[in-house]
Amino acid sequence: MSNGRSWPRWLLLGAVIAGTLDITYAIVFFFFRNNVPPIRILQSVASGLLGRNAYQGGGASAALGLALHFFNATVITAIFFAVASRVPALTRRPLLVGPLYGLVVYAVMNYVVIPLSAIGHFPKFVPIVATTGILVHMFFIGTPIAWAAKKAFGSPRTG
Repeated sequence: MSNGRSWPRWLLLGAVIAGTLDITYAIVFFFFRNNVPPIRILQSVASGLLGRNAYQGGGASAALGLALHFFNATVITAIFFAVASRVPALTRRPLLVGPLYGLVVYAVMNYVVIPLSAIGHFPKFVPIVATTGILVHMFFIGTPIAWAAKKAFGSPRTG
């Protein structure tokens, strides 16, 4: 187990890695797929709080979207860390547990968080968007979070 002092560093690192990979995917994917500028992607995150007004907010709503995105990444990392600190089996195989956690995060974000937000609806199903979104949640979000938890809480022999 971690000595109790290093886990916050691993939690923040896991959140930053997962959040950075996720937002980079969204910006690159939607730029090349739909020619959506990065500011619009960040405003779409802010629209979860501000509704359609986010798209009129310019750089300020984009900055809010970026802050909200990393807040969400930190919360989902903290949830995993809270459970992993009590269930050591979750830190043993991050390449298995991480993708499974990513699937849970994808489901919660798309079927709970977004519908309860100011966006208010499940995003329209588009196969390529759903497929890449699921893969990103599995390998760009769940896996780095599980890896960071392994570093924070895993046995020194295997960590």
